[in-house]
Amino acid sequence: MTTITPAPAYKLAPEREAELLANARKSVRATTAKVWTLRALIVVLWLGSWEIAATYFIDPFFYSRPSEIWARLVQWFTSGTQFGSVWENLGYTVLEAVLGFIIGTIAGIVLGVLLGRSDFLANVFSPFIKGANAVPRIVLAALFILWFGFDISSKVATVVVLVFFAVFFNAFTGAREVDKNVVNNARILGASEGKILRSIVLPSATTWILSSLHTAFGFALIGAIVGEYAGAKKGMGMLIANAQGTFDSAGIYAGMIIVTVVALLAEMLITGAENRLLKWRPTQSKTQSLGI
Repeated sequence: MTTITPAPAYKLAPEREAELLANARKSVRATTAKVWTLRALIVVLWLGSWEIAATYFIDPFFYSRPSEIWARLVQWFTSGTQFGSVWENLGYTVLEAVLGFIIGTIAGIVLGVLLGRSDFLANVFSPFIKGANAVPRIVLAALFILWFGFDISSKVATVVVLVFFAVFFNAFTGAREVDKNVVNNARILGASEGKILRSIVLPSATTWILSSLHTAFGFALIGAIVGEYAGAKKGMGMLIANAQGTFDSAGIYAGMIIVTVVALLAEMLITGAENRLLKWRPTQSKTQSLGI
């Protein structure tokens, strides 16, 4: 009878292991530097070509130019706007977006999970949900102003109707995608419906729900801007609408840039929260979430 002798385990020398780790870190730093250098180069080329085109080829009255937009940003942040401090206007917009985002997210999660777990309720409400989703919700901003006036409530209502459906459909799908074998096994072991909901359904749907929040906050800012654009006393949408009315194209771009920065900061916060809550995900999924 032949005896198979196991191969000896190969072990790196500590010096060799440290050298490999150092080379790996150096490679990561070099790749990161290349990525950021290329990004900076793209931005410089884009802004430079825009500045040159606006100087020699296109009318800056309609298209503005980066130098004028920068001057308008500096003016807004140092001297303020004709409607008060830019920070005050930005605060109104962010407050409207955050309030509507919270309300719309909670409503979307509750109804999405509830209908996702009940075939009967899903069949009853299906045509109403589809019909409401088909309504051009941006138009509702004007209707909400008639109902609630120019105060913050009309903007929050616009944000809620935009955020709700983005979260609802993901929560509904997440609740539907729960492994039925796992649920049935839990029932056999005596788990109550509440326990199944807390321990199986919600954790399973969390990935879907968190993924929807990236899109939902973008919708929240859009809803706040559209609501202010339709009619408001404060806010970035009102500043952009005023810039449009006075043919101030640099002011329009300046407002867009400020809102974009806010959206990127919110995206970073949501991504950080997502990574913290979903540590259990495979490494490949985490890597994919770093992309677009």
